Amino acid sequence: MDMIKIGKFIAEKRKSQNLTQIQLAEKLCITDRAISKWECGKALPDSSLMLELCEILKISVNELLTGEELNMNDYNKQAELNLIEMKKQKEEADKRLLSAEIVIGVTGTISLVLLIMIAALINMEAWLRILLIILGFVIFFVSCLFAVGIEQKAGYYECKNCHNKFVPNYKETLFAMHMGRTRYLRCPHCKKKAWQKKVLSNDDNKE
Repeated sequence: MDMIKIGKFIAEKRKSQNLTQIQLAEKLCITDRAISKWECGKALPDSSLMLELCEILKISVNELLTGEELNMNDYNKQAELNLIEMKKQKEEADKRLLSAEIVIGVTGTISLVLLIMIAALINMEAWLRILLIILGFVIFFVSCLFAVGIEQKAGYYECKNCHNKFVPNYKETLFAMHMGRTRYLRCPHCKKKAWQKKVLSNDDNKE
């Protein structure tokens, strides 16, 4: 998606409705700084705001994501292209999130090991030694909780039995047995428990 083009289109439609950035921001309950970022091509509107923004600017979501007004002949074709582009962007964002999960997990583990080594090898008072070990475990467990949250949100789990792709809630993900990113979960489609593999795409989803 051409963020510069989309930004210029938002600015054009905002002005056609005789709205300032501040007035548009007030209607959407956000800051005018966010509007400025959109119009400069530095960010896209959040999906939760798109429908309301389009209603205010009197455009369709397709036109917003395309950055121009569309005639009926081009509408369906552009809708498909926009969906493909959004899907591609989500998959790329999920890849980055899963990479961040690894960094967080490794950082938490290294922090735990280093603090335990410092407590064991350096001469210090007993209370300080205990404090370092506790701190190491706190950092490790907090990093694990964040890592699980990232894994739960990024991509999907694919059922081994029916190949349905789904996103479990955080609690299910956290307490499920796992081997790497494969977790023992119940499929919401076939209701069977199995080792569900993490995938990025939800093509052919049965839900």
